[in-house]
Amino acid sequence: MTKKLGNYKDHDVELCRTTNSRVGSKTVEALLEERIPFTKNCRRIPFFKRDAYEGADKIWVISINPHRYGQARQVIDRMDRTCRDRLVLSNY
Repeated sequence: MTKKLGNYKDHDVELCRTTNSRVGSKTVEALLEERIPFTKNCRRIPFFKRDAYEGADKIWVISINPHRYGQARQVIDRMDRTCRDRLVLSNY
């Protein structure tokens, strides 16, 4: 008999988003150093909405387990000010 997982859904919450790929990579490196699991997705911005994102064509979204959200915010708070200023943090 096989075991079923039931009605499991992905319950990750958004930690932050950025249009700058270098800032996204630095954020990922900082989370990896602290061994905090996350997911990083790239989304395309439609042509007519690019004015709101200062002309960027992609946005990187970093999601995290809600139980690790506090730890991840502490990691981001310790990052350089220039990197933090380019991140849009979510209010979970």
